[in-house]
Amino acid sequence: MEKRYQDINAETIDRWVEEGWEWGVPISHEKYLEAKEGRWDVLLTPTKPVPHEWFGPLKGKRLLGLASGGAQQMPVFAALGAKCTVLDYSPRQLESERQVAAREGYGIEIVRADMTQPLPFPDGAFDLIFHPVSNCYVEEVEPIWRECFRVLAPGGVLLAGLDNGVNFLFAGEASLTVTETLPFNPLKNPAQRRMLEREDDGVQFSHTAEEQLGGQLRAGFTLTDLYEDTNGSGPLHDHGVPTFWATRAVKSK
Repeated sequence: MEKRYQDINAETIDRWVEEGWEWGVPISHEKYLEAKEGRWDVLLTPTKPVPHEWFGPLKGKRLLGLASGGAQQMPVFAALGAKCTVLDYSPRQLESERQVAAREGYGIEIVRADMTQPLPFPDGAFDLIFHPVSNCYVEEVEPIWRECFRVLAPGGVLLAGLDNGVNFLFAGEASLTVTETLPFNPLKNPAQRRMLEREDDGVQFSHTAEEQLGGQLRAGFTLTDLYEDTNGSGPLHDHGVPTFWATRAVKSK
């Protein structure tokens, strides 16, 4: 039986973490202490820190880190007094969460689950969801927005980092040569699947503004703010081409 693409991605990310992937390096003890003192920033996209006003006061908030393992953001939120739950499908990313929580002495609920399935939480369980760029590893994103809406309490906030699809047009981040067509879906395009396998890039998918932004609206959210970001390096970055969005959306009371 062929492996599910979700399992291929979990194995791929575990391997990347072992190889020193930048999004799998936990924050240091020093950064944790700085957050305790109120000096902190976190990322939804590669380079731009999320505005602090997007969060509001974090002390006591029930916060879900959705596909947010790796101990880069959850320790900061825990230091600021949030009641944290992290859900991820990569065992290695979740192990980092366990290690840092033990090192710093805070509590966190750690859940291994596949976000393409119904989230294992009751309705209204959270006040805030923090969802960094990760749904590029998922074929259908609109069910995720519906589940986010369900598990947020009225007035709850969804903060999401989103790939806008531009990166998928090019033959790697070092190229400005357009080689691919959109949508990029390796489950339906064998050539795209072979290319990802050659590059050890797991199974990734492009998504449109209709899916990413319109999908949040159709789930019932009200978009309150957004910003764009670049890759942070490479020719698209050098040319100022935005490749990511970050969005703030609210579940109306």
